[in-house]
Amino acid sequence: MDLDDLQIFRSVVHEGGVTRAARRLHRVPSNVTTRIKQLEERLGVPLFQRRGRGLVLTDSGRVLMGHAERLLQMADTAERELRSGTVRGVLRLGSLESAAGVRLPPLLSGFHAEYPEVSIELQTGTTQALLAKLERFEIEAAFVSEPFEPARLASVPAFQEELVLISARGEPRPRRAADLDGRTLVTFPNGCSYRQRLLEWLAADGVTPGRLLDLASYHAIVACVAAGIGVGIVPAELLEQAVMATEVEQHPLPARLRVNRTHLVWSGEPSEPLKALIGMMPRQGAAAASKKTSERRRRA
Repeated sequence: MDLDDLQIFRSVVHEGGVTRAARRLHRVPSNVTTRIKQLEERLGVPLFQRRGRGLVLTDSGRVLMGHAERLLQMADTAERELRSGTVRGVLRLGSLESAAGVRLPPLLSGFHAEYPEVSIELQTGTTQALLAKLERFEIEAAFVSEPFEPARLASVPAFQEELVLISARGEPRPRRAADLDGRTLVTFPNGCSYRQRLLEWLAADGVTPGRLLDLASYHAIVACVAAGIGVGIVPAELLEQAVMATEVEQHPLPARLRVNRTHLVWSGEPSEPLKALIGMMPRQGAAAASKKTSERRRRA
């Protein structure tokens, strides 16, 4: 497949239209349109459908976009490595805020020291938001929390942490789900796996929260809980570093909810920078990645 065609196709996707893609590629719009039509004719499927003044990908277009990103990145990486002999490029990662604030700094610091020619772009969000970004090819890999639907993703275990329930100091200690009946839950927005765990625990005992207060940062969650607004669920290690952490009480969760595992997930064949990061993960994670790669090759 012609890499130039894929470059044009990817630019139209990223720029959201032919005119902006043509400007970025220093081409005339008619040339871009012709190349896209020729690509569609060669493949025998439509890649875009018009929506208003813009273009959106068809299902076939989304499939091709995944391959195009990897093929172009592999070509770019191959050229850079052959010229320099080192791993270079950009690694676009997604991460839960808890992992980004506590777990990732030592890992990324070590990665930067070993692979200084790799630039890392990090975005944070909830598990579901990160998986959506992964599906739209906005990031190459993400650190997400259980539970999540693995689907066609490859993954390696990354971190394990303890989750705790927090409430304001001086409030009665909640010992069971029923003690939270009617209380306000202070959590990340819908899509947060910690929030999902908490709601499933309450629902299993027929408990209904009074309301849900959605906040976008752990510092805000801890502060609101400290002010007596409600209760929340956070990683214990992150709480140790949070502002106003001394103003809240920690309470153990049931054993089935207490241990949380974070995974590094990605789709398709990992780029060289991502392979390098996987290689720096805990030994069992690297072994799992190697096993998954072997299984994919056998299936192919």
